[in-house]
Amino acid sequence: MDEVARGWLIYELTNSAVQLGLVRGVQAIPFLLLSPVAGSAADRYSRKTQVVVAQVMNGLVYAATALLIFAGQIRPWHVYVTGFLMAVAQTFQQPARAAMVSDAVPPGYLTNAIGLNATVHNVARSIGPALAGVLIAVFGTGGTYSVQAVFFFLASVWTMQLRSAQRSPASADNHSDDRESFGQNIIEGWKFSWRNEAVRTGLLTVMFVNLFIVPFTTLLPVFARDLLGVGATGQGLLLTAMGIGALCSAVLIASAGDKLPRGMLMLGSVTLYGFILLIFAASRWFHLSLVMIGIAGLCHVHSHALVQTVIQSYSPSEFRGRAMALFQMGRVVMITGSMLIGALSTIIGARWAVASLSAVGALSMIAIYVALPRARFIR
Repeated sequence: MDEVARGWLIYELTNSAVQLGLVRGVQAIPFLLLSPVAGSAADRYSRKTQVVVAQVMNGLVYAATALLIFAGQIRPWHVYVTGFLMAVAQTFQQPARAAMVSDAVPPGYLTNAIGLNATVHNVARSIGPALAGVLIAVFGTGGTYSVQAVFFFLASVWTMQLRSAQRSPASADNHSDDRESFGQNIIEGWKFSWRNEAVRTGLLTVMFVNLFIVPFTTLLPVFARDLLGVGATGQGLLLTAMGIGALCSAVLIASAGDKLPRGMLMLGSVTLYGFILLIFAASRWFHLSLVMIGIAGLCHVHSHALVQTVIQSYSPSEFRGRAMALFQMGRVVMITGSMLIGALSTIIGARWAVASLSAVGALSMIAIYVALPRARFIR
């Protein structure tokens, strides 16, 4: 909902397409600078408390935004500041929330749980923008932010009702983290994530995907309007097809669970993802492009959800928050990839930009397969 409402609000206030991008860029800063701190906090302190505090902060930011809009006092700088604060809250919420899943779910059901989480996420990603659009049409952006504030306060109440998940004995009895500075704690998390081959493979996979493959969505308006000639309606259909593929993938992962060979499927899905986008980039037929982007959505969630499962499965509880913080820093890498593909498209065109970066992404998975032979045996 926020993606639609914040973009609409800044465009209403400024009529500037440039500022649409700048608002998103500002939101990347906390993920880059604060993710290591957030992950360390999730490993040192109560994850449930961290999630609740972050959700309450989000609710207060949305409520303040709604009041500014209703009072007629909203200014562009308010949109930037509230967007930054929202990103700070999300930076602290997400690694703690992800680690709570592993704390609460038996290891044999972790893949199912993350697949179910991906299913819910993709349903919300489909419903949220539509709900935001209806609320903006009926009540304006102030109404949208009011509803978002209520959702976050409700989520906070429900989270407080959860029993705190049991941490592993190693984590519960480990007092060395309390004696370490945050800086030492962060460095220890980085060392663990690099030395553990399964975690290192998962992090390398998500970084390469976010840098070379996922940013193709940045150029979808170019493909829809200029290359396929289907306009905004066609772009909507492309996004819908990708969403359907993603939802099908999430349901499959939630159903199959640990029956899946996670290492091979993780690397194979990304490799296929890259090659599918080569066909998408070359396609001059809308229906073929629609099919290819649907398969791309399928591959994206397969790789994304399985990477999360691998990182959480192979990270002890006392390191899980920091490992997931590194995972969420992939957002910053994705923004870098979006800038890269945008610049490249001005030089060689959108088709070649998508094709070349997708090929590099697919080849990087083959390189991981060769360089880290044990990665293929990750279960």
